[in-house]
Amino acid sequence: MPTKDKVLIANGQGFWGDSILGPVRLVNEGPLDYLTLDYLAEVTLSIMQKLRSRNPSAGYATDFVRLVDRILPQLIEKDVKVICNAGGVNPHACKDALLEVIARHGVTGFKIAVVEGDDILADLDGLMAKGETFANMDTGEALSTIRDQVTSANVYLGSFPIAEALAHGAQIVLTGRGTDPGLVVGPLIHEFGWGPTDFSLLASGTIAGHIVECGAQCTGGNYTDWRAVPDLARVGYPVIEASHDGTFVVTKHEGTGGLVTEDSVRHQLVYEMGDPNNYITPDCTADFTSFKLEQEGRDRVRVSHVKGSPPTDTYKVSISYKNGWKSTGQLTISGPDALEKAKLSARIVWDRLAMDGFEYAPEERLEEYVGANVCHAGIDVPHADEPSEVVLRMGVKGPDRAKVERFGMELVPLVTSGPPGVTGFAGGRPKATEIIGFWPALVNKDLISTRVSVFSS
Repeated sequence: MPTKDKVLIANGQGFWGDSILGPVRLVNEGPLDYLTLDYLAEVTLSIMQKLRSRNPSAGYATDFVRLVDRILPQLIEKDVKVICNAGGVNPHACKDALLEVIARHGVTGFKIAVVEGDDILADLDGLMAKGETFANMDTGEALSTIRDQVTSANVYLGSFPIAEALAHGAQIVLTGRGTDPGLVVGPLIHEFGWGPTDFSLLASGTIAGHIVECGAQCTGGNYTDWRAVPDLARVGYPVIEASHDGTFVVTKHEGTGGLVTEDSVRHQLVYEMGDPNNYITPDCTADFTSFKLEQEGRDRVRVSHVKGSPPTDTYKVSISYKNGWKSTGQLTISGPDALEKAKLSARIVWDRLAMDGFEYAPEERLEEYVGANVCHAGIDVPHADEPSEVVLRMGVKGPDRAKVERFGMELVPLVTSGPPGVTGFAGGRPKATEIIGFWPALVNKDLISTRVSVFSS
């Protein structure tokens, strides 16, 4: 049976680097039952894995620990539970850091749950021996072709382990890789008692989670009609008012900036969308063409009639691997004939590198002229025929680190040995940095096990 008629779930973090004011204000400016925070992108896990290889106590979103230190009194006072994927590739290290913060506040009996099972890096060879090829979903190549270059491998887990953690009384649920909407679906499963075959209800929770997963992107951020968005500086992060029958309202705290309209919600609904009839998650397949949107009042959009169907028998796996080296740098070219001078500057760099025996294939070179319509290349939009300043952005990539490093030595000399008006370079020579490639794959669900552990301060 449902424990509540209505549950308030907000998302205060659209990515690792989103404004810390989002979650702080969500907790302080209105009622809330759950605060969700989404820190992970595909490349983030590989970065975290690299950090952990250098330091066994690293590999998680350190911003989250600082956030909890700041808002812990309010979380306790208002009984707001937190669901987040800040655990990255080292959730126990994150849990330990949180327990230290909680102890400094003198709080006892505070429960943190850790959800594990997504990190299969150490199990890859064993899974491949069982017949899993981890074929690239884009190219069909088997993972064996780049196995020795793999740096991280994480399964997108479903929402039921989060619900299990909440059933154990966790006030913070800490996960690694899972689906972004799952941060919202998990609490709904817990509160309303939805089961694994309640596909339309799970689909409704999935759509709710998808709408809020990018934070303020559904409440006026990154919105086409941006002039119509009031007070973006104080934009309200989204809140879901969910009911046990699967209907929900997208809203925000009263008195905050931004807006919630059918259009602002639609903008987010089509974000990262493949087949709208079959949005596949570990818990269900959601039909994004089935539901009804209604403007219920100011900054309130109701979503209803969501349809769902069974999930597939596989999990998606996010695999990252070492894919060579890259180096990029930029200069500002100003004054009359800026674009012409920028193009000459690029030609000079390539010619000087060639004179020293370093040539790069077209697919290894980057040459952009920011200010000359580069962001809208191929699209007919108005632009200045003769800009008074252009940012020349150049780069190279490839498997040979020394060759990539050599490129960085030829950009700065343009300041004194190129055309006039070259400025805007103060960052030193561009350095070679490792390219992290993304390898999407599938794995049989029967081969993956999840674990939920609960710890108390």
